[in-house]
Amino acid sequence: MKYVALVYYQEQLINAMSESEWHALNQECIAGVERLTQQGHFVAGQALQSVAEASSVQVRDGEVLVSDGPFAETKEQLAGFYLLDALDLTEALRLASRIPPARFGTIEVRPVRELPPKDDQHDNDEIGETP
Repeated sequence: MKYVALVYYQEQLINAMSESEWHALNQECIAGVERLTQQGHFVAGQALQSVAEASSVQVRDGEVLVSDGPFAETKEQLAGFYLLDALDLTEALRLASRIPPARFGTIEVRPVRELPPKDDQHDNDEIGETP
């Protein structure tokens, strides 16, 4: 079963790190991904740029609204994600506990929800597009 491990931390804590501390944390993350890959648990993942680089998109009554920054103000910011393959939630939580930024923030683990198969009768009905 697939699980997403969302990595959250306070950017101000990370920004306060020295260059060598930041480098060491990144090297830990790289080693962790290598370990997860060797064990067959790592499917995909990426680190994200700062929330200062984020934009939020909403569509209300057909109008597209774009704003700078994340939609919600939170204490911790989304910093990246890991897509894990685990036997069950217990194993996914164990794997997430080994993600290095867990020491600084929170790792939210969620099962991936599979979408139903495509409905063949609606092949040309793309969202927001006309044939």
